[in-house]
Amino acid sequence: MLKIGILALQGAVREHSRQIEELGCEVIPVKSVEDLKEIKGLVLPGGESTTIRKLLDRYDLLEPIRAMADKGIPMFGTCAGLILLAKNIVGYDSPHLGLMDVVVERNSFGRQVDSFEVDLSVQGIGEDISAVFIRAPHIVAAGENVEILAKHEERIVLARDGQFLGCSFHPELTEDSRIMKYFIEMVQESTMVFGKMDH
Repeated sequence: MLKIGILALQGAVREHSRQIEELGCEVIPVKSVEDLKEIKGLVLPGGESTTIRKLLDRYDLLEPIRAMADKGIPMFGTCAGLILLAKNIVGYDSPHLGLMDVVVERNSFGRQVDSFEVDLSVQGIGEDISAVFIRAPHIVAAGENVEILAKHEERIVLARDGQFLGCSFHPELTEDSRIMKYFIEMVQESTMVFGKMDH
């Protein structure tokens, strides 16, 4: 069974776990370097990006996650997770993980009270995908190799940069698991490429 890790320091861990398990994969909550060893893909959930960064530093996870990225392990960041993945953050001198070739602006859809839900058309995934935005960031600019998968009001809210998938909204808060399924397919493809397919 494919093992998918979820960074379990803060944020919507349980909701992501439910979707991953429903799609037939095993969830490994990642709280230490030891937890990274068996996983074939990593989900970075929403939460508070500054808090998650402090916890990444405290548990010495930043460099091991970057090392996993160097090995080609797929990673999926939702909301705060997108901020963690981005190479550039508007108003900040340095990134967190700095892996995905995008510029991200935090809280660009307003505060908690401005939360909303819309249906999006997502390239390569489908129509009418329910998207929940809560203090969401958005992608201001993307590198030339980044694939733009969805926009809302002309703002980029879902994109893929090779093995990295970044999402402004919270797909795990809906019953629609198509975006998570897309990520799991990315993981399956990468395990085939690296000859590590679970038997």
